[in-house]
Amino acid sequence: MRTVYLETFGCQMNELDSELVRGHLESLGYRFTEDPAAASILLYNTCSVRELAENKAYSRLGLAGVRKKKGEELLVGVLGCMAERDGVDMLRRHPQVDLLCGPGELDKLPNLIDNATRTAAISGFNRGEVDGRVALAGNTSRRSAALSASEDDLESLDLARAFDPEQSAGKARSAYVRITRGCNKFCTYCVVPYTRGAEVHRPPDGIIEECRRLAEAGVLEVTLLGQTVNHYRYTHGIAVTVDGVERPQVGPGLKAFRNEVIDDPATTTFARLLSRIHDEVPELARIRFLTSYPRDFGDDVLDAMATRPRICRYLHLPVQSGSNRILKLMNRGYTVEEYLDFVDRVLEKLPDACIAGDLIVGFPTETDEDFEETRTLMQRVPFKNNFIFKYSPRPGTVAIDRFPDDVPDEVKRARNNDLLALQAEVGARVHASWVGRETEVLVERITERSSAPAVSAADGRIRLGSGLSVSPGPNAATPTRPVQVSGRTPGDLITVFDAPDRSTAESLIGSIVRVRIEGSGPLLLRGVSV
Repeated sequence: MRTVYLETFGCQMNELDSELVRGHLESLGYRFTEDPAAASILLYNTCSVRELAENKAYSRLGLAGVRKKKGEELLVGVLGCMAERDGVDMLRRHPQVDLLCGPGELDKLPNLIDNATRTAAISGFNRGEVDGRVALAGNTSRRSAALSASEDDLESLDLARAFDPEQSAGKARSAYVRITRGCNKFCTYCVVPYTRGAEVHRPPDGIIEECRRLAEAGVLEVTLLGQTVNHYRYTHGIAVTVDGVERPQVGPGLKAFRNEVIDDPATTTFARLLSRIHDEVPELARIRFLTSYPRDFGDDVLDAMATRPRICRYLHLPVQSGSNRILKLMNRGYTVEEYLDFVDRVLEKLPDACIAGDLIVGFPTETDEDFEETRTLMQRVPFKNNFIFKYSPRPGTVAIDRFPDDVPDEVKRARNNDLLALQAEVGARVHASWVGRETEVLVERITERSSAPAVSAADGRIRLGSGLSVSPGPNAATPTRPVQVSGRTPGDLITVFDAPDRSTAESLIGSIVRVRIEGSGPLLLRGVSV
């Protein structure tokens, strides 16, 4: 069986897609390698939201093309959002690409690989024929129709996943679980609704079963994923097979979400889903979710978080701009005042909640006044961190056609750096508020930064010369040195502390440790285990 190299660009949804693809292909006998030079199949799971991620993917395709020109027998596949957005045009512009597979069709990937392998072996095969090398959902996706969504084989792909705690991604005992696919928001700067299609929600029983299987495999923490995760809503009895099995269904329109509490046993809301996972899978120590849409986040979700201790009090709440004028041009659907009202509700119900955000600087027509309003908002909200990006026009978005990219790049860079410095100040205050408190840390990795052992000049083992060295005595044990480990609190605050030695540090990875916080920085807590 051939060897596969799989590289992932972009968001957590892509990371989960790649995990599922790898598990599916491994179950069919494919071997995976971390070295692209050792692989005969190169798969790139791509992102079209950020220009940097896209440029990296194009660079990889260029390198693959060079290898093919040298005569190597390679199969090159482009997965994800770039495949969906560019479609067969990518095959024309990049002839080294053998197959395309959009994010809504990953269940077809093994057949695509098999078909591309067979057709490439046929003498005289015309690479201009693209039909057999493409599986795309498109804006008019079969996933967008209610009946077609119920026939979604991607549900089987999610449920059939295999969690391997020995792989590097699994050692921290954390896993992603998808609850929705697609997006209905159509922000003018974003291509996701066009590449991932309309919102489709998984049946709650399938989600809970996946969480249960992950817990049985050793997972301590799951992160529920959705482009707008709090829009999850499943109406029972609509998408059901003849055998009575519930299937994925298209989500309701935006008018269905007005922060009201749904008192209907036939509907599973996001709050009810969180509560069920918490109550029915007690083996899970932590339940997270992202990303949240600020306007439609109901108090019922906050109440579930407040009353169920294993639901992490962490919210990723992208705001994008502090200017109402810019928010309207972005088609975000809320005002600064509505965003701040929501933040106040969060902190009233969850005083120890940690909040992260997203911001875009240099959106078309952004003025100095607009930018100052963004700075004011940042000073008002206790963001633990912000993901800050310079606007870049993305192919396939509304903004690229509707608005000229009229903010000079040097202005974008200056504003970006200004917000990064401001966020460092805000983040430092948030992190400092945890000093003196105790919290639980899920250890993820060894940082390789260690505290140096204390050595006295009066130590008889010291030798003087061109440098200073320590000579162990004849009966002396080899001195050990503390090894620093890093993990995250329930509020997603990165925390470091020392283990007494490397063996202990390695044993702590994937465990939850009680830590007393003794110091902090803009992005970091420092503590000691208790």
